[in-house]
Amino acid sequence: MNHVGMGKKASVTFFEGEKWLVRTGLLGFLLAAICGVWVLMHGGPVSPDGDVMKAVSFNAALGIFLLSTAAIMPFTTLGKISRAIFRWSYILLALYSYGVETVQNFRGINPRFVKGGTPFDELVGDVFTFVALFLVLFYLFAAVQFFRSKAYQLRPELVLGIRYAMIAIMLSFAAGIWISVNNGRFVGQHGNIIWFHGLGFHALQFVPFIAWLSERSSFRVVARKRMIHLTGIAYLIGLIGVGYLTFLGSPILEWSVLSFLSIVCFLIALLPSILLLLRPKSSAQFFQQ
Repeated sequence: MNHVGMGKKASVTFFEGEKWLVRTGLLGFLLAAICGVWVLMHGGPVSPDGDVMKAVSFNAALGIFLLSTAAIMPFTTLGKISRAIFRWSYILLALYSYGVETVQNFRGINPRFVKGGTPFDELVGDVFTFVALFLVLFYLFAAVQFFRSKAYQLRPELVLGIRYAMIAIMLSFAAGIWISVNNGRFVGQHGNIIWFHGLGFHALQFVPFIAWLSERSSFRVVARKRMIHLTGIAYLIGLIGVGYLTFLGSPILEWSVLSFLSIVCFLIALLPSILLLLRPKSSAQFFQQ
């Protein structure tokens, strides 16, 4: 029975069956590079309300997100048809997002908060809002699948890390909705929702990476799971701390007890990666007790 499970685990690999999602993610890097060259030659701001530098960051961020999603999708419990629906829906939504963010900023239009634009610009912006909502809903549908026992049995440690990442991503999506409702990223005197928004998405690279390292380590299963839990919980607490600081209108990089505690949480989340890479006997004994 164990041999069957091991064979099943080995048969599934990162990015498997997701070449088109990967290509769409790489397109984001290409667009970011093109926009970056423009910024170097002509600067970012485009009158009256555009900023090509925003297109650089958006395209690169969406590209990273799509590549990270493509990496973990083979470990979902979605069936072939459901997974294809998710894949192609996300590709189409991403292509629209790339296009609007890039073209509108080059035209001097803020694609999310249109001011003084034509009726066409307002329509494009309204559709962009619905596209963002569908990106959330489709991802929520996919995220739920990682919390099923079937997914956990396929790659227990990796899926455990993905579960924590999915919770962080939902917080990031909530931050994105917050930006829309707030009509901008700034809160109070110094709060910036974009930190909360971005750090949540980076959990998709960070926590599964720790889980992947644990799979390859010589720690016992119970020790590996403890480290993944430590990483995931600490990252989420740090993320919530950043979100609360933002809600208060406080800068996250300025000294305060809450900012200090948030940074400590992120450092604690990083600790298992050091132990997994170095694995001194003392750390092995601590986690395996």
